[in-house]
Amino acid sequence: MTPANEDVVELLLSHHQQIKLLFGQLDKATGEARQRTFEQLVGLLAVHESVEEELVHPMARRELDDGDSVVDARLGEEQEAKRALDELYELGIDHADFGVKLAALRDAVTAHAEAEEAFEFRRLQAVVDPDQLTRMAAAARFAATAAPTRPHPGVPTSAVANLLLGPPLAVFDRVRDGLREAMRQDATNSR
Repeated sequence: MTPANEDVVELLLSHHQQIKLLFGQLDKATGEARQRTFEQLVGLLAVHESVEEELVHPMARRELDDGDSVVDARLGEEQEAKRALDELYELGIDHADFGVKLAALRDAVTAHAEAEEAFEFRRLQAVVDPDQLTRMAAAARFAATAAPTRPHPGVPTSAVANLLLGPPLAVFDRVRDGLREAMRQDATNSR
């Protein structure tokens, strides 16, 4: 499958595989390699969750008979993952609790991915026009190219500012903005 004909579900499924690989690499990495791998993981999770929140979940609410309950459950899981990522950033990779908290996040993210695949993604492929899903993948890839892959340097150093504007949230916001703009352009071009 080439990017030109890959749909948004296939893209998100490939993200799931990449996320699992990064979690595995984090378990083995040390020092600077561990920090780089953690930053790659956060960046990919940010892109992935933003694509879901801006593109896939709204579609699931519209297209699936039980879309509201399916999406609400996934959003709750995603919010918990964002909190855990923020906590891991605050701790840093060298903190004694980092490994235990990372393992808990890995388990939660894995369970979340399995639920998405079973209750949302494959069902959407069955009911949504394939061309629309392909266009959504193109918008998602565009957003990924604009997303930062490491902490945003302009974030103030206070605890409150880090919580509200810290690196994980800055990544989520920038990706979300890119997705919105790409979808506006797609809507304008398809008229």
